[in-house]
Amino acid sequence: MSGTSLDGIDVAYLETDGEAIVKCGTSATYAYSPAQQELLSQALVAAKEITQRHLLTPQLAQAAQALTQWHIEAVESFSQTHGLSPSNTDVIGFHGQTVLHRPENRLTVQLGDGQALANATKIPVVYDMRAADIAAGGQGAPLVPIYHAALAPTKPCAFVNIGGVGNVTFIGSTGELLAFDTGPGNALLNDWMMKHQGKAFDEGGSVSLKGQVSRPHLSLAMAHHYFKQAPPKSLDRNSFANVRFDSLTLEDGAATLTAFTAESIAAAMQWFPEKPKLWVICGGGRHNAAMMKHLQALLPNITSSDALGLNGDALEAEAWAYLAVRSLKGLPLTYPSTTGVAQPMTGGVLARPVVAPSS
Repeated sequence: MSGTSLDGIDVAYLETDGEAIVKCGTSATYAYSPAQQELLSQALVAAKEITQRHLLTPQLAQAAQALTQWHIEAVESFSQTHGLSPSNTDVIGFHGQTVLHRPENRLTVQLGDGQALANATKIPVVYDMRAADIAAGGQGAPLVPIYHAALAPTKPCAFVNIGGVGNVTFIGSTGELLAFDTGPGNALLNDWMMKHQGKAFDEGGSVSLKGQVSRPHLSLAMAHHYFKQAPPKSLDRNSFANVRFDSLTLEDGAATLTAFTAESIAAAMQWFPEKPKLWVICGGGRHNAAMMKHLQALLPNITSSDALGLNGDALEAEAWAYLAVRSLKGLPLTYPSTTGVAQPMTGGVLARPVVAPSS
């Protein structure tokens, strides 16, 4: 179950051994209301002051409590709709909402109370899956690569997830993994649309398609030091907040920000040891026709996750279920080539349901 974006909660059902066996089930997205999005946006601002991950301000503690309740309601709704119960659900993988990610300070904060979720749903919950990697000196992200490897239809292959932040998983000919965050994903474009049109995102890329890419602005954005930094590396949602396109029109700004995401994904290839036979595009960005047009012009052999029979909207939530099973079995979630951690690391905190005694 993933709540990494500000759009809503993704829930997916997966049958897996946490290794080679993966049977994807049904999924759903529970969109956040404007009020919920505003609460999380305020939490992102408040989180900038955090210096110790467990010392939350009252505002952040309130946001965490509210977010957990939304996830409880999402699980209950999903379970009711699909005939699931604690008796046929072994574990919930709970991401929570990332409000701060500063691996250089060994600091990452995901809001959400895994124990409260377990108590309410009566299902064990694995949560806080980034913390162990961060504490061991890793980037704590991305965590999805090991799931991409289980799904890879050919090798070498690259999976690109375009969420708030873009990230890539490269699976080599012999199964070796390389993974890192590529750049801004949808975050800057979404913020641009909200600021200029009061809309959460550029639906279908319709606004971007009407604009012209400003090459000077794009070149300036691509000059960011992050793209010269060798992986493993990861980003906070606000890492590119200083990239300013204020002088552009709505359409040209959207077009340029979309091109920025695509160019940053293409730039990732410089770090691969061999060229992928296939690029699989996942995440919300694959619905943006302008984004896909740019990517097709920049990269060979592009396809969407959906074309492979995968549910591109559910992949991240499925990954969290997969990671939860691996955590239960003590299997690695992260590797030196995915997060820069010194050795393969398992992670996650297991919360078993505690039922309050009846009075």
